[in-house]
Amino acid sequence: MYYFQIRQIAMAALAVALAFATWTTRIQAHGLEGDRFFPPTPLTDDPFAVDELSLPELQYNPASASHEIDVNASFSKEIFPKFALTVSETYINLNPKGGPAQDGWSNVGFNAKYQLWEIPEHEFILSIGSDVELGGTGSKAIQNSQYPYNYYTTYTPNLYLGKGFNELPDELKFFRPLAVTSVTGYDLYSGAPASNALEWSGSLQYSIPYLQQDVEDVGIPRPFKDMIPLVEFQMTTPTNRSATPTTGTIDPGVLWEGKYCQISLEASIPINSQSGPAVGGLFQVQIFIDDLFPKLFGHPLFFNDDTESNK
Repeated sequence: MYYFQIRQIAMAALAVALAFATWTTRIQAHGLEGDRFFPPTPLTDDPFAVDELSLPELQYNPASASHEIDVNASFSKEIFPKFALTVSETYINLNPKGGPAQDGWSNVGFNAKYQLWEIPEHEFILSIGSDVELGGTGSKAIQNSQYPYNYYTTYTPNLYLGKGFNELPDELKFFRPLAVTSVTGYDLYSGAPASNALEWSGSLQYSIPYLQQDVEDVGIPRPFKDMIPLVEFQMTTPTNRSATPTTGTIDPGVLWEGKYCQISLEASIPINSQSGPAVGGLFQVQIFIDDLFPKLFGHPLFFNDDTESNK
């Protein structure tokens, strides 16, 4: 009952935040550092504290114990300049080998993020933040060997990084569309008999829009001119109370950038037998709500310093 009330309070707070967002009309570009657009990728949270909506995000994971399909949604809102809060939830479908299917909600997740240091001319950004997963808010139907610690709250402080390759010399100009993002975090379980773990993920991107607009127009037609090929990785390394090796995936794929949304498709390749026996997949739709509704989103709720906000 306690955690059900927490979920209700969280949803009510989200509704209040949306209502307050109508106070200002400042439009603020999302994910930009200098000329570089850093897209939100499925596995590596981008380093920007901005308004974002991910709906839906589908992940198929053919794990050794059961085939799993996750349907995730998340919403981020900039509260103060360069500081945003995110709420997320995942619906999980498990199909164990030799057993009945299991469905249920994961624990409710929250994230706080602050853009700490930016150098636009070097396409560089460094942010700090933290994830909190509230134990006991998820469904009892998926309490099994894959989710044994759902009753425990998890805290994960994070460091976010984004860097473009715009400084490369003219002889290497066709490498300038390259960029990297990364997130490094440390899982801390509250009272659970689980190993703390280092969570590290990253992406290597090649932005064709950046190539066409900021390096050289080489005549790539649509829809390919709006694509960003990339390779991601997501790893977990236990650090105590466990002899489990590092597990994770390598995830090659492509993003398509539209005016109001982004569509991502990636394969998910396990790095070892402990990570899974087969290749899975990721599909994500990211909606640019600040472009769709510029009077409602794309600006902080409080301390908006745009003197023209009443236009």
